[in-house]
Amino acid sequence: MKTINERIRELRSQFNLSQDYVARYLGINRATFTQMENGNRKIYAEELSKLSALFGVSSDYLLGNTEINEPATTVFARSFEKLNETDQAEIMNLIRFKEQIKSQRNK
Repeated sequence: MKTINERIRELRSQFNLSQDYVARYLGINRATFTQMENGNRKIYAEELSKLSALFGVSSDYLLGNTEINEPATTVFARSFEKLNETDQAEIMNLIRFKEQIKSQRNK
């Protein structure tokens, strides 16, 4: 069974987030987050709650009490729906831009 730090590292990688980004989201410095991700620092309840929200998984999943983990696309869709129209349009423009870059690389 995976530990909480392994699950956090795996989710952070899955979402292509830097340690610095997650640390800033949690309101801590990167070195502290690195210690958390390496299993050298305890994770407090408030941090667990924030990580759960960031990754779109339950605290139970992070703690290893359940193996159920929604795919990233489901988490993205749920988060996307919560945004206003302007923010949704901005994200759609970014997606189109990324698709254009990808297609140019494949030529």
